[in-house]
Amino acid sequence: MDDSQSVPDRPVIVTKPGHSISRQDIDPNALKVVFRLQRLGFTAYVTGGAVRDLLLRRPAKDFDVVTNARPGQIKKRFANAYVIGRRFRLVHVHFGGGGIIEVATFRRAVERSEESGPEDESPPPSPYGTPEEDAFRRDITINALFYDVINDAVVDYVGGLEDLARKIVRVIGDPAERFSEDPVRIWRVLRHAARLGFSVEESAGREISVNAHLIAACPGARLYEELNRDLASETKPVLTALRESRILRHIFGKAGEAYEIDDRLFSELSSILEAVDRAKTAGVPLSLGEMYAALFWPWAKPLFEESGVDFHKILNDTLRDSGMRINIPRALRADFSQILIIAAAMERALHTGKMRWSLARRPLFGEAARLHFLIFKGRPPEKEESFETLFRQAFPGGGSERRRRRRRPRRRRQDQGQPF
Repeated sequence: MDDSQSVPDRPVIVTKPGHSISRQDIDPNALKVVFRLQRLGFTAYVTGGAVRDLLLRRPAKDFDVVTNARPGQIKKRFANAYVIGRRFRLVHVHFGGGGIIEVATFRRAVERSEESGPEDESPPPSPYGTPEEDAFRRDITINALFYDVINDAVVDYVGGLEDLARKIVRVIGDPAERFSEDPVRIWRVLRHAARLGFSVEESAGREISVNAHLIAACPGARLYEELNRDLASETKPVLTALRESRILRHIFGKAGEAYEIDDRLFSELSSILEAVDRAKTAGVPLSLGEMYAALFWPWAKPLFEESGVDFHKILNDTLRDSGMRINIPRALRADFSQILIIAAAMERALHTGKMRWSLARRPLFGEAARLHFLIFKGRPPEKEESFETLFRQAFPGGGSERRRRRRRPRRRRQDQGQPF
């Protein structure tokens, strides 16, 4: 299929009935922000993924607003506004009930020569721009559409409407250059294509295969942020797309490579992620620790097949030596390691009838039990259902309590008060 497309000379503006967006589908708080900015004489649009999803007749969230008002001007006009960010400042407008609308000023793409200019350069180049410049500095065309609430119109500078109709994810600009500037864009292109069921535009697809290794050079903290976005929503399609493009190894090191070369291992992971995605869709709250434990279970499972060993040490050593590029915080690593170890103990207990019920006092026991259900039952536990009910069903007699040997305390010499 020929994916060539020319960018329109002027913006394409589509009014009703040429688009499917209704103001009733827009977050009321986003409408309040747009209407107030417009009344104050500024230009303001709803933008990003919400516009894309509404045009596709999908449920939308994260209603972001973009405007020509500067951050300071926005803050002065909204008492509930807070300026965040360092390199480029954004404004979060807070509403009752925990609602937050993110408002950004139109930006332009900053050239590398401007970013690396002399330190004594004054004044520094302005990062702000026009609506057209803001559209062209974005990653992909289908995320660069604006919705003009006042005129009930969709504004398209980059050909995003045509790409939506053709179900194509297209990079704005030259893919090789854009991926070289920021390799994380590769991940984002694959994410959107996987979740929407779209194809990646041909030239971008070629450059992904050529430049996939660049992701390994990205800061581990950024990779962590990107992964968390995938774990918070539909995970399985994105991980499958990353595997097909041989990117998992550049994120997870040896674990990612194992998932890429071992079809059976990845099939097991896919089944777990499918159950996890169903649970999230059903509104089951899963912690980040559970999500990471689910992600690493197939790879880490062989570590738990021995007995009488320190699983914490083995797991920590294996994670440390895996060559992962992603920077997982130490506290989170400790949490999902504990969840994995408890879930493995549960599975052993269902085979041996020996369960160390002292584990039930661990803070993460409930999360481990839920993960066990997701892995081995393909669903979360139902109401009034627990791991203990599974164990009692398997061993009506109650099985046995597996106890650790406790080291006998040393005696103290009564006469001298000194240890032997």
